[in-house]
Order: sequence, then structure tokens, then C-alpha cells
Amino acid sequence: MIFRKIVFLISFLATSAGSAQQTFDVLVQGGRIIDGSGNPWYEADIGIRGERIVSIGDLSNSTASQMIDASGLVVSPGFIDPHTHALRGIFDVPNAESSLLQGITTLTEGNDGSSPYPIDEHYRAIEEKQISPNWAVFVGQGTIRRIVIGEDDRVASATELQRMKDMVATAMEQGALGISTGLFYVPGSFTPTAEVVELSKVAAQYNGIYISHMREEAAQLLDSIAETIEIGEQANIPVQITHHKVIGVGNWGASIDSLRMVDEARARGIDVTIDQYPYTASQTGITALIPQWAQEGGEERMIARINSPETRGSVKAAIIEKILYDRGGGDPKNVSISRNPRDRSMEGKNLAQLAEERGMSPTPENAADVVMDIVRAGGATAVYHAIGPEDVDRIMRHPAAAIGSDGPLSVFGVGAPHPRQYGTFARVLGYYVRERGIISLEEAVRKMSSMSAQRLGIRDRGLLVEGYFADIAIFSSDEVKDMATFEDPHQYAVGMKYVLVNGELVVEEGKHTGRHPGKILHGPGYVAD
Repeated sequence: MIFRKIVFLISFLATSAGSAQQTFDVLVQGGRIIDGSGNPWYEADIGIRGERIVSIGDLSNSTASQMIDASGLVVSPGFIDPHTHALRGIFDVPNAESSLLQGITTLTEGNDGSSPYPIDEHYRAIEEKQISPNWAVFVGQGTIRRIVIGEDDRVASATELQRMKDMVATAMEQGALGISTGLFYVPGSFTPTAEVVELSKVAAQYNGIYISHMREEAAQLLDSIAETIEIGEQANIPVQITHHKVIGVGNWGASIDSLRMVDEARARGIDVTIDQYPYTASQTGITALIPQWAQEGGEERMIARINSPETRGSVKAAIIEKILYDRGGGDPKNVSISRNPRDRSMEGKNLAQLAEERGMSPTPENAADVVMDIVRAGGATAVYHAIGPEDVDRIMRHPAAAIGSDGPLSVFGVGAPHPRQYGTFARVLGYYVRERGIISLEEAVRKMSSMSAQRLGIRDRGLLVEGYFADIAIFSSDEVKDMATFEDPHQYAVGMKYVLVNGELVVEEGKHTGRHPGKILHGPGYVAD
């Protein structure tokens, strides 16, 4: 609250400072300023020189090389997406239109325990490519464990643990934001809590954070919340529960207890926050339906277990249970193939349809056979309709919940992806703010900007404040809207008129300019060469 008051005072003083003539590179005139602090909007001009905001207030007598008329528009900080898988796409679409046209100016990678490694080599590749948004990464615990141990279900030796700790330290010094886990996914699922704590302690030494796709988000959700909080407490590291949701119809409503656990932890001094995406469907690999024990040792051994008369029945039974009570939402129709490069004809079809194409009735049992066939053929990505809608609303209202997409960067027209990669931030502004009033516009902007900047240790971004980098989104609050649907996902969001990254226009009158001013945003432990 003190922070918000300070920012508001700065803004008020700025608007009262008079209209002395100045010259800027870019001048944003007459906008409705929502500064990212959560404070009410005010009307002002913004003057930019080079990469930074240098003046906010009445600049009506000033001149600039480029003038932007923001009358009737909202001017906010550029949005920061704390959870993406944008590595899937950034080298194909460095313009990052699916993100920029939502107002996103910073993307983060390395979530769910999977990241590039080494971090410095990855950053050099991004710099050489030249991209439109800013870029930052976490180091993935799963990636490190895979390098050191592989995909075996066992405890690390003392030597292996030390090697992993050294790798985390190196990654933090190379500029990682913190450490991520995907304890739902192999090999993260084979990691004992104590091992995660030890690696997180290393990230904490560099002022990083711990961000986690927890072990379970269905029946064992509350146990996973408890483990995540425990890791934060034992490692003395800030914790973010990423893409918080409740999966499985029988579990809907559990966010009442999960949020209570978060509140109780925060009350006793544990620094735990949340991010979420505003949809009732998730997206991940089809192996999310395969039991983790069957995935131990890698793809070849997984397929061997599917094919073996001794284990095939147990694998199938576990898939059926997941269709009925977990990500399948109780019906094979709720699981759709979003991407399968080996068989494009599957994309956009659900498991029930695929079973019927094979002359089988659309039962969970037959759908399980389809799943095993897909896995045998190399796998696929799927969309799972099984998230509680009231839980989405409840989580969004929570003051410690930020917004993140959990999406790749879209290559326009390829596959049948989850619409979140085109629409997450615009959907919050249009559907959840304007149409339903779940949260206020000012609070939505805070959840999309300063909250993530502060959480991730990203300095001088996330607020409209003099001296900060000019990452700015300018949009119509009446028009901003997500257009992408599950049936027709390849549609850009609308209503975003201008977007600046580091003071350069990357979106002008709703169109990408082709500019690539994005920077690498190193984490707090970065040690320059």
C-alpha cells in the first residue's frame, strides 16, 4: 500500500509540474494513464528519449520526432508474461505478433522445469536473432536433472547433487531469473522434495525465485500446495505457484482451500505468490495421460511398457482414470489434439472423434487405446477441458495472483493451439474486466505489469514512472478483446493500438512495425563477463 501511495504521489506531482517546452523522441499525448501500481487512472502526457520515460505530466507545449495521439485510450506499462514456452516459436517468429498485439513487451522462458542450458549460449542466440520483445529465462530443474541423472527414478548421489547445485549457480551467474520445476513431468516427478530444496537454496543465494508447476493440480492439489510452500520456507526463497488451477470436475472448488493455504503461509512470512491463465482448458503433451511410473527411463522404455502384456493393462487403466477424473474432464471429447507434426489430420480432433474414425465407440476405454497409439507414433500436444470456471474467477480476484499465458509463440496457421497464446492478456482486459467486472482495469494492469516485474526482479520496468524503460501498451478499453477460440485459434487480439519496447514502436495503429528492439533482461545474480 505504501508503494502504491508513493507511485501515486509521483504521478500527481508530475501532472502538476506545468508545461515547460521540451523536446522528445516520442511524445504520447492525452492518454488515460494507468501506471501499473493499482492506483486510479489520471490524464497526462508521456515524453520519451531514447529507451526511457523522461517526463510525465502536462507536456502540451513540447515537441517530438514522433507524436502519438492517445486521446480516449489507456496508456499502461507493457505487460510482462511470467510464464511462457515462447522458445517454441521465437526463432521462427521474432516479431512475436501473437504476444505484442496483446501488449506483452517481456517474455520469460524456462518454465515447468525445462529450460535452455547453458543460459549464456541461449542468450547469445537470442541477441543474434534480434527479437521484438524483451527476453528472460529461468533455469529448469528438470533440464539439469536430465543432464546429470537422465530420466531414472532414483535419488541423486552426493556427487550428482553437488554437480546440479553447481549448474544452478552457473545459470544464475549467467542471468537466470531463478529456478523452475515441473514436478508433474518426468524427470521432475522423480525428484524428492529435499533435492528441490537444496537446488532452490542456491538460487536464493543469488536473489532468484522458485517458480513451480506443482506435482498435481487435481485430487492432490492441496498436497502440492503444501509441498511448494514447504520448499519456499526451507530454502528461504520467494515462491510462485505457476498457472494455478483446479483440474477435474470432482475437484472443482478446491481453490477455496488452496488460496486459504497461500494466505496462511503469507501471514507467517513465507513469500508465496501465484500466476494463472484465464481459461478453463490446459495444454500439454499427450503423455500427461500416461502414468509417471510408465515414463521412467525415457521414451523407448515407456513404449516398451505400453507394448508389454505385463504392463499394458496397468498403463491403460491409469489413462482411463485420468480421462474420467483428471485432465480428461470425464469425457474423451474434452481432450483435443492441438499439434501432431507426424499426423496433421489429427489436429483439432478430440479423442472421441479419433476413436470413431477407427470404427470404435467413443468410450474412455477406446480413447485410452488411441492415446497409446499416439504415444507409440511419437506423441502429440493436446488441449484438456477440465478446469473449474469458478476457480478461475476466484484465483483471479486474489491479490497475490498475476497473469501469465503458459503459451508458446504462435506460428500463424500452424496446428490447432490453445487460444491462450493469442489471447490471454486481451481476454483478461476484455472478458474478465469489461464484460464481467471480476477485477478492475487498474488491478488487471497491475497483475500484468508491476506485479511480475517486482516478482521476477526485473528492474526499471512494469510501471509508468520517470526514469523507467519505455515499455508501453496503448489500447482502447472499449475494444480490446481476444479473438482466438478453441475452434478457430489463429486470430490475433484486437484493440491494442500502439506498443513500445525500449522506446521503439513495435506496434503502430494495430500493426507490427517490423522493429526488433528487445533486450535480454538478466536476473539478479548476473555476473557480467
